[in-house]
Amino acid sequence: MMRVGRRWLMVLSMVGVALAVGCRSPNPRLFTLAPVPGTAQSGGPRVVLLHPIVVARYLERPEIVRSSANYRLDVMAIDSWGEPVAAMIGRVLAEDLSQRLPGTTIIGSDSAISVKEDASVRVNIQRMDMDASRTLVLMAQTAVEFIALQSGAAMRSIQTAVPLTSAATDEEVRGMSIAIGQLADEIAGMLRQSARPAHPARHRS
Repeated sequence: MMRVGRRWLMVLSMVGVALAVGCRSPNPRLFTLAPVPGTAQSGGPRVVLLHPIVVARYLERPEIVRSSANYRLDVMAIDSWGEPVAAMIGRVLAEDLSQRLPGTTIIGSDSAISVKEDASVRVNIQRMDMDASRTLVLMAQTAVEFIALQSGAAMRSIQTAVPLTSAATDEEVRGMSIAIGQLADEIAGMLRQSARPAHPARHRS
């Protein structure tokens, strides 16, 4: 009886180990956005403060969101971001803006460097996922404000659409990176336009 009991204990232990291994989640695949080159132009402000990016609450998760279409949130099981999504978008957007405005220094609000800014940028990400036609959709609100001007912030709603070649996660992340680059194009244009000095009115003799 003693031997039989020990055998059953060994069998149960082996079954428990097998169940634990079987139930263990596979290692997640970690992804990150990457800067996308754009057209470099001069004429921007000297220093720009990029405030923390605000993202829609459904995007505030480690897992990558595949789609929010048809009233359903499709979230990847093992494909996750390598860092918090808002901080990641801010980091990549700052790199994109720095490349597009080579004469401008882009600093984040959490930077260890304290410099008085000439302008500030605020961004709300309202949507960043695929639609039913396998297109990456980015919807955002932006506000650009110049410290020296008293006209208030210039605000704009921006929507970009990037066709994807497949439904693979790496292709979706590539599309997101392109969309962030297109967002940087729009913001760089706003910064350059607002930085231009107003031409004085001509007086007729």
